[in-house]
Order: sequence, then C-alpha cells, then structure tokens
Amino acid sequence: MSYRHVVALGSSFAAGPGIPPVVDAAAGRSGNNYAHLLAEALGARLTDLTVSGATTATILDQPQRAYRTTFPPQLSGVPDDADLVTVTAGGNDLQYLGTMLRLAWANTLRGRWWTRPLGNVLGRRPVPVLDPDLAVDGLRRVVEAVRTRAPGARVVLVDYLTVLEEKTPLGSDAPFSDAERKALRALGRRVDGAFAVAAQATGADLVKASVLSAGHGVGSPEPWVNGFVAGRRGATSSFHPNAAGMRAIADELLRFVGP
Repeated sequence: MSYRHVVALGSSFAAGPGIPPVVDAAAGRSGNNYAHLLAEALGARLTDLTVSGATTATILDQPQRAYRTTFPPQLSGVPDDADLVTVTAGGNDLQYLGTMLRLAWANTLRGRWWTRPLGNVLGRRPVPVLDPDLAVDGLRRVVEAVRTRAPGARVVLVDYLTVLEEKTPLGSDAPFSDAERKALRALGRRVDGAFAVAAQATGADLVKASVLSAGHGVGSPEPWVNGFVAGRRGATSSFHPNAAGMRAIADELLRFVGP
C-alpha cells in the first residue's frame, strides 16, 4: 500500500528537540524527526503536529502552552484524508522524562556546595509510581479519536527509545545513583508496557522503539539518545533522541508500513 498523507502526533520523543533543522522552536520540532524522514521516504505529504511536553490530554482536547505559544489540541489538526498516523505519547502522563531530568539536575547541583541546597530540594521526591492505566487510557482514546477524524487512517503507536540500560555507565551523562537508575528503568518499562496494552486494546499497530534501541542507550558506543547536558544548551535535548535515533525509528517504520 502507498501512503499519501502522514500525520504525526506526540511529545518530544516524536518532535525531536535539539535536532537540526528546527522547524518550530516553540514546539521543539525538528525537520529531521522520524515523521519527516518517513514521509520523505514514502513520498507523502506530512502534517506534523508534535509538541515537546505534550500529554495525551493535550493531544486530545486540552490546549498546550509552550514558550509563549499556545498550541491547540493536536487532534484538531488531523485532516480527514490522513492515511497514516503515528503516535508517540504517554511518557509525560507518567512523568517519565520530567523525573529523569529532575534527578539529573538534583545530583549535578549537589556536587557544588553553593548549589547543594537546591539540589537537595529537587532530589527530595522519589521516582513516582503512577498507574500505567493513565497512559493506557490516554493512548486508547487518542487512537479511537484519530479513527473518528480520519476513518481511512492506519494508526501506528511508536513507543520510546531506551534511555537507560542495565549497564548504562553512571557519570556526567547519566548522573544517577544505582537505585535511581533502577527505578527510572522500571518507570520506562511501565511507559512501554502502556503502549503494548493500548495497541492490543485498540488493534493499532505498534513499533517497539524500546526493543529496537537495545544497546543504544546513554553511554553506549552508538547512542540513539543524548546524555544529560547541564546548562541552557541541554535544556531541550538531554535524554532525548538524537539524529541517529530518529533515523533508526524512521527506517523501522518504513520497513513496517512500506510496500
């Protein structure tokens, strides 16, 4: 089957913050995210609605405020002629990347006596253990809503690239304790599990970027995600996909949906 109109929904792991070229700074959206690469390979038109920081709620029915810009619910931009829709979301529903960034900053700031009090405050809260059904329900509703707006669309859920692995070296790129790494990995598995349950419940397709990226986490010889970068330069890209990671997902999607 050939596809003519690709639509991308999702958060930063779909938008691609920090990857040049930037096509929408407020959304943290790259012109080389996996949706752009896929649409180009398919020769299809692309409607990229991804926004960094999005939740399933801001995809469905809540406006999202980012960098003095208000984005309408992503679903409102889905055209009825879309025939392929990709979705990467749910991690923010379970506070996945936010928790990782908070603990990375906490441990980095604790390394200097003059920032230690702030680091202690940031590190006071443990890794949250939220009900994965929060993400499952959101993803399920997104799939169902897309099918209502674009009845002819094939919906493909794309879960998250692996960030931390069992043997991820701890240091400046991954400034965590062993216990924190273990807890964050468990949180990541809950996020990926939500995709699997939602795909089964809705009959949507699922591309398991989490499995595809095994061996490519932070600190690996060929990482598909960035490590932690303190300061303004790393504010949007830390622990997010790099260009190689986006290319890997696009290639897998092309194998999955291509002729």
